[in-house]
Amino acid sequence: MLQTFGSFVLFLRGMVSRTERFNVLWKRTIDEAILIGVDSVVIVSIVSAFIGAVTCVQIAYNLTNPLIPQSTIGYMVREMTILELAPTITSIVLAGKVGSSIAGGLGTMRITEQVSALEVMGINSASYLVFPRIMAALLMFPLLVILAMVLSILGGYLAGTLTNVMTAQDYIEGIRLDFVPYNITFALIKAVVFAFLVSGISSFKGFYTTGGALEVGAASTGAVTNSIIAILIADFALAALLL
Repeated sequence: MLQTFGSFVLFLRGMVSRTERFNVLWKRTIDEAILIGVDSVVIVSIVSAFIGAVTCVQIAYNLTNPLIPQSTIGYMVREMTILELAPTITSIVLAGKVGSSIAGGLGTMRITEQVSALEVMGINSASYLVFPRIMAALLMFPLLVILAMVLSILGGYLAGTLTNVMTAQDYIEGIRLDFVPYNITFALIKAVVFAFLVSGISSFKGFYTTGGALEVGAASTGAVTNSIIAILIADFALAALLL
């Protein structure tokens, strides 16, 4: 455990110790941002919209006390979405999509000796291959989380109004009730931390893959599993420290 953590720290140190030129890293980061962010918009949109819709319907199903105003449903959907569902569920979904892609791509480059070829040419392979992926994740995860927040609240609005669970006025009143701007900041902090964990762990697992195609698959699976566990641990730690 400690040996693996130490290897991970040395891996990150080697990544930033001798970096490539800025224009090279910038171009690589934009390319990776498209793969990580733009290509994930559809799956994040679908998941977040339906999570908001299901959350609204289930809260309404359990909220049967006539003394509790219907606007409470909108309030609870907003709080659950911003504080937990949008950043955490989105990051878990991206851990499966982006994490496996990063680990599989780097693992394939390692076993086909493309990484060794870069090192022979005097290029810091960790800086050239891994640093842009981590920076792209740090850039795109918060944007995807913001998109997930909006679509989840919108999904709850559509589900609540189309199923006649509540009126549009009650829902809007609920999502405007006692809003705390810090919750948005907290969600974005979580998104940045989760982005680093997913991209860093997946890159580490893929970069040090040895063997053949079977080991690449195992590295991708391990990257997703370890990333999800790290997300859940970090989720609890950040909630305990920042709330």
